[in-house]
Amino acid sequence: MSTAPLLALAATLCAAGLVAGLRLYRAETKLPDDLRIALEVGATRTTPVGSAVDRLGMRWAPLVLRLMGERRVDRVRRRIDYAGNPGGLTVDRYAARRAVYGALGLLGALAMLSAGHHLLAVAMLAFAVFWVEVGIAAAIRIRKDEIERTLPDFLDVLAVVVSAGLGFRQALDRVSERYEGPWADELRITLRQMDMGVSRRQAFEELRRRNDSEQVAMFVTALQQGEDLGAPIVDTLIAIATDMRRADAQNARRRAAKAVPKATLVVTTVMVPATLILLIAGLFLGTGTDFAPLTSE
Repeated sequence: MSTAPLLALAATLCAAGLVAGLRLYRAETKLPDDLRIALEVGATRTTPVGSAVDRLGMRWAPLVLRLMGERRVDRVRRRIDYAGNPGGLTVDRYAARRAVYGALGLLGALAMLSAGHHLLAVAMLAFAVFWVEVGIAAAIRIRKDEIERTLPDFLDVLAVVVSAGLGFRQALDRVSERYEGPWADELRITLRQMDMGVSRRQAFEELRRRNDSEQVAMFVTALQQGEDLGAPIVDTLIAIATDMRRADAQNARRRAAKAVPKATLVVTTVMVPATLILLIAGLFLGTGTDFAPLTSE
């Protein structure tokens, strides 16, 4: 089959898609509440490409959410919270991007199948299904590592400021201004909730819910227990920081213990066979064996 008709069809579809995309991009689309009131710390970080993709797929977002079902939407919302709303991502933007990337992946898979490239077709289908999920999973891992790396030092500084005479609420506000990154963003959200009338206990419970980190959960639990028992807040903060550093050391030893078998596996499966091949080849070449009769027909 000639490829000229397929190329003409693909060019026509691309042109039509470009025109429709420009019309949707310039249209005054009514944005949902979840998109408008996204977390302050993430709403302004959307890239131009992400904004264009959101506008293209926003009209299909309600359909995607209905197909996903309430349980899966709740799981996605929780994962987006764990990721810290990267790029201003919300549930509606997630659905919009799934629609756009899914359509692009399916069109690419059909084009690859028509050209006979089955592996590329499978890759395009994987792109359609997993591309948004891969971004969220990477954001969760990076954000969790940054928070757990920042939290012990933050608690030490907070303990010093509280011991200087400031109240816990004022000290938390003062110290959070000196930090940047996901942990500072989370503290600003918590402080904003407290300013709006949310109790401190509930605000820190929301902090725990938004983060998939054992250290954050440890911090909130110890803080609430110290408040219930009437323990001095400075001693509580120092104890939490000490426990976190101890947990970090244990995790580092655990990761090192897991790295040894992996390194051994790489050595035994790659380096040892390669070394044996070199030794055997050198042995035969050193003996002057003539391989011409074996290679001749």
